[in-house]
Amino acid sequence: MRIAVTGSIATDHLMTFPGRFADQFVADQLHTVSLSFLVDKLDVRRGGVAANIAFGMGQLGTRPILVGAAGADFDEYRAWLERHGVDTESVRISDTLHTARFVCTTDADHNQIGSFYTGAMSEARLIELKTVADRVGGLDLVSIGADDPEAMLRHTEECRSRSIPFAADFSQQIARMGGEEIRILLDGATYLFSNEYEKGLIETKTGWTDAEILSKVGHRVTTLGAQGVRIERAGEDPIEVGTPDEETKADPTGVGDAFRAGFLSGLAWGVSLERAAQVGCMLATLVIETVGTQEYQLRRAHFMERFTKAYGDEAAEEVRGHLG
Repeated sequence: MRIAVTGSIATDHLMTFPGRFADQFVADQLHTVSLSFLVDKLDVRRGGVAANIAFGMGQLGTRPILVGAAGADFDEYRAWLERHGVDTESVRISDTLHTARFVCTTDADHNQIGSFYTGAMSEARLIELKTVADRVGGLDLVSIGADDPEAMLRHTEECRSRSIPFAADFSQQIARMGGEEIRILLDGATYLFSNEYEKGLIETKTGWTDAEILSKVGHRVTTLGAQGVRIERAGEDPIEVGTPDEETKADPTGVGDAFRAGFLSGLAWGVSLERAAQVGCMLATLVIETVGTQEYQLRRAHFMERFTKAYGDEAAEEVRGHLG
């Protein structure tokens, strides 16, 4: 199964603030906030939602096709991704702009404040999926993640016009999108990904009820943080999957991307939706235990030991033969 992953490719600058953001805000001065946080730590990491998802899929052995735009500074990042099983031949390189950059500060309660510079990502709208499909011999699914909004719209419309199944995954871009854009991006999606807060925001902005959205997408996949994930389909009982026990909680950045990587890999393997969600939750747990979105190591024996403990022998047996 050939899966293309579209979306942002970025460098993450991750900082840690030892206090609590909430203690720094004055209730009657929120209209004129001017704050500077003295941080204890800075980590510069590779990131971007598409690159994070593709990296996770590469770790699981499913050889995803990364589709996005980066700058001339992408060479080292490209080599890293290729070394970890990602096809990067469909990444567009800008002649003038730097690779996008995410700057994020996390406090002691794991709350986050972040900013995102788009850079070369603005050129993702120039990528045509037909060219990608022709190069690899066709596409079975396109995951359309947070990216240049025009690129997201173009890729969605192209999937519909060429009858390519697609997954809608707005994540960070949902805050800037209007209801009409969201309605266009999700209509006809095989999978709609969001967290629980984004789920409510999608319904508020589109004006559609949960039932109406379920009538327009094949599957609605909602991540629930520590409670796991819920998969809904019109007319069927929801599938709910819990999360494995965490050994530590280091950094939540990239956890949602890791879930998607595991879930999409499960689809590529042809396992059930429940098993795919379990793989996603296991991979997400590895990420939350690590600082950085691509710094975790997937050791097969360790992964399967924890997967078996969380989901049982039968589930493990179904997954074991697929794990790269």
